[in-house]
Amino acid sequence: FPGSFQGASVIQCAYNLNFPLHAVPASSSQFPEAWSAFSVSSPAVVLETVKQAEDRPGAVVVRLYEAHGSTVVAWLRTSLPVQEATLCDLLEQPVAGSCLTLEERGIRLSFTPFRVLSLLLVLKR
Repeated sequence: FPGSFQGASVIQCAYNLNFPLHAVPASSSQFPEAWSAFSVSSPAVVLETVKQAEDRPGAVVVRLYEAHGSTVVAWLRTSLPVQEATLCDLLEQPVAGSCLTLEERGIRLSFTPFRVLSLLLVLKR
């Protein structure tokens, strides 16, 4: 086949097949416009997990990975009221000196090939 798996969107198609979107009926008054909790600026970065933090009420853990074997900078945007963002390990412990800046474009993340990043997002109360 000509081209690459990256250009053919193989990863996105695989996620669509294995984890189909489930629509839930809602009235237009509940959500007057389109809404998304998260978006990522690069097709090379996959947002794999969003979960409530185990030991921190009012915080969520977001796990992303680089899937194309490239070095890339991506912006994670969220509509959630984030107060603080830090990198964390797989046990959800903050990594020393890893406080991330919340910018208007979102949170800037740097990936090397196939790197997994976990973020601890503390929400405003």
